[in-house]
Amino acid sequence: MNRKNQFFPSIVFHPGETLAEKLDELNMGRNEFAIRTDKPEKTILAVIKGESSITTDMAVRFEHVLKIPAYFWLKRQTDFDEYIIRERRRTELKKTIEWAMRFPLSSMIKNQWIPDCVNKVEKTGALLDFFGLSNHIAWEKFYLQQASASNFRLSLASAKDPYAISAWLRRGELQSQNLPAKTYSAETFKSILPAIKKLMCEEPPHYFKKLQELCSLAGVKLVYTSCLPKLTDCGSIRWYKGNPLIQMTSRYRRNDSFWFSFFHEAGHVLLHNKYDIFLENVEYASKAPEKEKEADDFAIKWTLSKAQEKETIVSYLQSHSLAETVEVYSKKFETNPAMIVGRLQHIGVIGNEVGCQYISVVELEDDFNATCLTCPEIPLPIV
Repeated sequence: MNRKNQFFPSIVFHPGETLAEKLDELNMGRNEFAIRTDKPEKTILAVIKGESSITTDMAVRFEHVLKIPAYFWLKRQTDFDEYIIRERRRTELKKTIEWAMRFPLSSMIKNQWIPDCVNKVEKTGALLDFFGLSNHIAWEKFYLQQASASNFRLSLASAKDPYAISAWLRRGELQSQNLPAKTYSAETFKSILPAIKKLMCEEPPHYFKKLQELCSLAGVKLVYTSCLPKLTDCGSIRWYKGNPLIQMTSRYRRNDSFWFSFFHEAGHVLLHNKYDIFLENVEYASKAPEKEKEADDFAIKWTLSKAQEKETIVSYLQSHSLAETVEVYSKKFETNPAMIVGRLQHIGVIGNEVGCQYISVVELEDDFNATCLTCPEIPLPIV
C-alpha cells in the first residue's frame, strides 16, 4: 500500500453536528423533527450529541424531511466511523513502535520494500502493510507460535533474528506473485536440470532470467532477494500458493556459491516434503540436518561430484598447473570453472586467494516486477 498518496483528515465531526446546524437553519425543533421522522426524540438527541449513529433507515427518513439525500448522511457517518477507527488504530500503532523497531527498517526502506515514512507510527503501519497483517500479535502467531502456516511448517521462535528473517521471506513471497508458473511437475523439473547445468557452465547474459524461465516450465518459482543485515548468506525453499518457491540472495557474492546454493535448494524441492520450509544457514526449530546433507549431496552431484573432485585434485597435484586443470576438467565434467576453483579452495588444496580470476561476482537486482525473459543463448528443452 502506498501511504504517500493517501489523505486522512486530521479531524472529522459526527454527522449529528450537521443535523443540529440544519435544524437551526430551518428553525425546526428537535421534538418536531422527531415527530416528522417518526423516531423517538431521545434517539434524535443521541445523534445530535454524537452518542448514536445514523442508520440507513434514519438516513432515508431524514431525506424525506430535510430534502438532503440519504447517501449524504450515510457518507458523513461512514467518514466519522472510519476516523474514529483510524484514531484508535494510531493509538495501537504507537504501542507497537517498539516491536517495529526490531526490524531492519533502514535496509528495508533503502531496498524500497517499504516507503520512507515521516515518523515511527507511519513506519509501523507500513511494516504491517508489508506483511499483510493487522497487528504485531498476528505476526507473532504467524511466524513464532504456530506450527503450520500457509501450508508449510514454520516457527522462527528459536531463530537468532526472526524479525529480519520474516521480512526477507515475506519479500520473496511478494516477488513471486509477479512470476508466472505452471503446475509443479517433479518429472519436468528433473528433465530440465541438464539444461540448467549447461546454463551454469556458460553463464550467458541475463542467465538469472533464463534460470527463472527454465524453473517456471516445471512450476518452480525462483526469486532473488536483496540481503538484509546478518542475512547475507540466507537461502530458502518452501511451497507458496501451490508452487515451490526458491528464494536466493548474494551469498558471498560468488558465482560458485550461487550455483551450489541453487542446486541445494533444487534438491530440497525434489527430495523432501512439500510442507517443510528450509532456510539455508539459519538455525530454527524444525531444521533437519540430515535433509540439509541430502540437499548438499544433491548439489555436489550436479556441480562437481566427489569422484570428479578427486580426479581433479590428482591432476592438479601432478601438473601443479591450476589453469590447465581448470580448462581440462571444466570441459570434461561440463561444469563452471568457478566450481572447480571454489571446491579446491574449500577443501584447502589451494589458498582462498588462488584462482580468483575464475570466480565471478554475482550482480543481481531485487526486482519486484520480475518477469521471465527469453534469452536466445540456450534453447529451452522440450518437456
